[in-house]
Amino acid sequence: MKYELIIPPVKLAPFVRYFWTLEGNSMHALSQAFGSLVDGCPGIIFQHGDPLVMDNRSLPGLFLYGQTTRHTEITSTGVFRASGVIFHPHGLKSLFGGNAASLTDSCIDPPEQKGYRLAARLADAVTVAEQIEVLEAYLSTHIHGKLNTGMVEYAVSQILKSNGSISMRALQEELQITEKSFERKFKDHVGIPPKLFSGICRYQSSLHQLKNNQYNKLSDIAYENDYADQSHFIRSFKKYTGCSPYQFQKQNNQLSVLFNF
Repeated sequence: MKYELIIPPVKLAPFVRYFWTLEGNSMHALSQAFGSLVDGCPGIIFQHGDPLVMDNRSLPGLFLYGQTTRHTEITSTGVFRASGVIFHPHGLKSLFGGNAASLTDSCIDPPEQKGYRLAARLADAVTVAEQIEVLEAYLSTHIHGKLNTGMVEYAVSQILKSNGSISMRALQEELQITEKSFERKFKDHVGIPPKLFSGICRYQSSLHQLKNNQYNKLSDIAYENDYADQSHFIRSFKKYTGCSPYQFQKQNNQLSVLFNF
């Protein structure tokens, strides 16, 4: 299994968290690499070779996906090679416009821009480095005149900073906005309500602790991430990961986990 993260250029950094590449032939390692796609971020995936399979369905060669709110299983039947983009949580709205919620738990062909045939250019790219250059060029055609500012972006940053533990009421009061308006604007830009996004951030924080053995017992993770108790933590973890924390830890000890939030 070969995996690499690539930091975006400065002009794309307000919209893109990172680019990534992944290739290999181990189904179990692939499952561990992708792990849970419930990470609060939309993205783009391009693949060639044997197709990746999600929930028993072959994935298209190229697709733009929105927020993922449930556990999905990604596998491969043979040798795979893939590259992609992970956007910031508000990246879909910032770059492509429209309502981000329309892509939640779904995917589409990336929008064409000024005749830029993304799928064809990616297919013609010989190396992984060339694929990343193609993706960078494509995204650069979308950023002209667009700024990464606004109330939602600030709210996202505060929720991330607190690992999902910030009070939504306090945040609304600071932004001087009603609960209904805040939820509508947030869902339009991010794709999911702020409360659900906060829950995903708490889950990702607990996942990070579990991966890195930063705890003495599971109840420590639960309380440090503002879960009501250990049972609530286990239910949330299983919903997003597809297994219990105990099962995940056992798998984590057997295989290298390649994707970290």
